[in-house]
Amino acid sequence: MRRFKKLSLITAFAVALSLTGCGDKKDSDKDRTTATVTAEATTDSSEQSTGESTMDSTSGTADNTASTDNTVDNTGDSTADNTTDNTAESTAEKTTEKTTDKTTEVSSDTQAPATTEEAKPGEKYLQYANMTEKEIVASLTLEEKASQMVLPQIQSVDNKAMKKYCYGGVLSKVQLLTYDQWQEVVDGFQTAAVNSEAGIPFIYGQDDVHGVNYALNTVIFPHNIGMGAANDPELMYEVGLITADEAKLCHMLWNYSPCVAQSVDPRWGRTYESYGSNLDIIKSLSVQYTKGLIDGGLIACPKHFIADGNVKCGTGENSDSYRLIDRGDAELTDAEIDELLSAYQELIDAGAQTIMISHSSLNGVKMHENGEYIMKLKNEMGFEGFIVSDWNSVQNTSSSSYYDQMVTAVNAGIDMFMEVDTFNDARSIIIRAVKNGDISEERVNDAVERIIRVKKNAGVIADPFCENMKTVKTETGSDEYRAVAERCVEESLVLVKNEGKLLPFKKGTKIYVTGPAADNAKAQCGGWTLDWTGSPDKDIPGVTTILAGFEQLKDKYGIEIITDESRAGEADVVLLVVGEKSYAEWLGDTADLQLCGALGLEGNFSAIEEAKSLGKPVVACIVAGRNVIIQDQVDNWDSVVMCYLPGSEGQGVAEVLCGGADFRGKLPSPWYSSLDQIPGGTPWLEQGFGLTY
Repeated sequence: MRRFKKLSLITAFAVALSLTGCGDKKDSDKDRTTATVTAEATTDSSEQSTGESTMDSTSGTADNTASTDNTVDNTGDSTADNTTDNTAESTAEKTTEKTTDKTTEVSSDTQAPATTEEAKPGEKYLQYANMTEKEIVASLTLEEKASQMVLPQIQSVDNKAMKKYCYGGVLSKVQLLTYDQWQEVVDGFQTAAVNSEAGIPFIYGQDDVHGVNYALNTVIFPHNIGMGAANDPELMYEVGLITADEAKLCHMLWNYSPCVAQSVDPRWGRTYESYGSNLDIIKSLSVQYTKGLIDGGLIACPKHFIADGNVKCGTGENSDSYRLIDRGDAELTDAEIDELLSAYQELIDAGAQTIMISHSSLNGVKMHENGEYIMKLKNEMGFEGFIVSDWNSVQNTSSSSYYDQMVTAVNAGIDMFMEVDTFNDARSIIIRAVKNGDISEERVNDAVERIIRVKKNAGVIADPFCENMKTVKTETGSDEYRAVAERCVEESLVLVKNEGKLLPFKKGTKIYVTGPAADNAKAQCGGWTLDWTGSPDKDIPGVTTILAGFEQLKDKYGIEIITDESRAGEADVVLLVVGEKSYAEWLGDTADLQLCGALGLEGNFSAIEEAKSLGKPVVACIVAGRNVIIQDQVDNWDSVVMCYLPGSEGQGVAEVLCGGADFRGKLPSPWYSSLDQIPGGTPWLEQGFGLTY
């Protein structure tokens, strides 16, 4: 097992942050400030409406509800397998032309301060670096301000559109890319942004919820439910630092994480994104992770404000798809709400720069129009960053027209809008609503000042191409970072049953390994890994499966691994590895919660029956995003280990089962034996349960 000194890693980050120079800069001598983007639009997004909204004024929703096979990622990342190539080359053409025309006059009360020399195209950001956010906003037209307030997905925008409009940010994914390919994509958009009329650098956002999970050959940590089982705040801080370092190598500086949900019903499809049901653990881990992200140089984005994990089963939002529980309604008392708010207060105090609003409702009011609680963040809790909406969620609020939905959301306090394919409509509505008097320009100014403040404080304005950014590593997927992820796996495993002290495996033991999750990187990593609902393939580059981990360590521990079914009778013990399919959000909502139910892996039942028929001791490892119901099987198993979703370092499972490390994990949420117990009934096992050697 790969070990290292924790203090040395943290020290390395401190040294890196104190230095200048790029960690692994591509084409650092390139003169991007005078580049002219020549990419042609692959989707004519630059011609979207800039006047009247093209939305259906009676329905309030766009025709953008793709099927779940090429679906949109509704929390900030796209599931589309659309591989539109937005990586077109930009050419460095010298230009001396100064563009000074503005489509709209700046209002008289927000005139920009006089400057002695106008910046050349592509160099405005150099001037902005020495200005306050108020001065920058005062220099912008209303149209330019509105552009900063929208956040398109990469599939719907290209460099040409960015140069024309200068959007505040871009999010989501294209095809599978390495870190250096991501640099090219992000820098291409950045070149377009700084060469636009407004010239404000943009930020690229991504749901890097368990490592930099949308780039190839990165370290994939256990999902949050496993980190909740480990409950190691110091380790959580290291995870934040490493995630930041690998994200910076991709030039993706805005991370939509951590998820601060308090998961109370395991039927919810986002259970694995939560640290569990214990709010004290949620606070501790989310704060330390956020500090790690920030200290590592990223913009953090705690989500989803508020009560997304407290929604009731049966209240799920059924706007574009049936949902059993996801995006439903949380019915909470003021005291219960205050407890949830306390988690966000600690995150604000820790320096969180942005906060994402929840798709869900609180006591019948959609959070995207809940001005009472959104403004509480700003007016009572001291939040000085900006508020971002979630994926097209404004369209699911109560108003009957898109115009009214946007007006309500802006006035409720949302600053940037993840209206991923109707972003130009949203932009146009903001402009028109200000002119109509439905949104004050002061509200727009506040939103854009907050956005610019976050960009300035993160160094994006002064260093848009990350040329002065320092990273600890020069490429992703280092052995040192994988060693940290392996330790996360070891600490996250929960020993539920161990009759006859079958574990740890003894030297000389012959182990027959079977089950659909034994050699399945997709199931092991779960959703939010290379795609929204999980990897498009069973195998993932850089991932060590549980079976591969045992193969790696068999000589070290003197065990024999058998995978040939015809030799199963030679084994002393059966290692049965079963689990859930990979899923995300409402596609993980389940009415049965059974290991062999609708979301169980194909092959679970047959592997369970095979293990039973062999008449040998059975160690069952469960690879799942929640505590699934196993009452029909557990009596046939001698030992049970809950692995949750361990990520890329499956050898961590082998280390613990062979005795290289003891079990430390405790259940982050209650484990129910029947649906009748959910929620609030007496569970099979309480939160905090976990055996050791």
